[in-house]
Amino acid sequence: MTLKLQMLGTGSAFAKNYYNNNALFHDGDFTLLIDCGITAPMALHQLDLTFDDLDALLITHIHADHVGGMEELAFIMKMKYNRKIPLYIAEALVEPIWEHSLKGGLYQQGHISSLEDVFDVRPLKPGVKADISSGISVELIHTQHIPGKDSYSLYLNDRIFYSADMVFDPALLHKLVNERDCEFILHECQLQGPGEVHTTLDELLSLPEEIQERTYLMHYSDDVEAFIGKTGTMEFVEQQRVYEL
Repeated sequence: MTLKLQMLGTGSAFAKNYYNNNALFHDGDFTLLIDCGITAPMALHQLDLTFDDLDALLITHIHADHVGGMEELAFIMKMKYNRKIPLYIAEALVEPIWEHSLKGGLYQQGHISSLEDVFDVRPLKPGVKADISSGISVELIHTQHIPGKDSYSLYLNDRIFYSADMVFDPALLHKLVNERDCEFILHECQLQGPGEVHTTLDELLSLPEEIQERTYLMHYSDDVEAFIGKTGTMEFVEQQRVYEL
């Protein structure tokens, strides 16, 4: 089945010209939001969408540009729409996202005392494919980002790799393409500097042509225009543009 991808934002954590790297996946009848950063509410508003237009949310890891909009989402869904949106999240992140990211703002004595009070929590096991809708399946892949913090990239519909923030892992990309028939790679890209907790453009340019030609770059910084034409056969993903995958 063809999926449609629309990026709410394509920016790195500290970009100012681009919204947080959050994405909408549509299968025709179902809309999945991948990550809900600080800018997600405004990004949806600019597309004439609300949180009620979403069918489910999937979180890759706990950083503000990926979860900073969840407090607003939870309050609006509970107070305005009286509904709990399904939240797909790795088992290892269920407790930390409440205790370390959301509890301080969402807790209300007698009303909201747990993640389950505002979300339909659906924990995921890494390495096990789960059906999100009739046209969207996902497998969590544990990838390295910040030491000591769990982060999970995604393999959608057995053919689309969507990276969370991650350090360069060429072995994984080779395996996905050569052993698992990956057709599209949506990869975060740090344009300059050493890739201590992110994957750099120079590292991605070291990949063989067969992998580069399937790779689309996201999570980039504000100086992206200076790198147009310098990315080999890889292309930058554009904010709000609709792609068919």
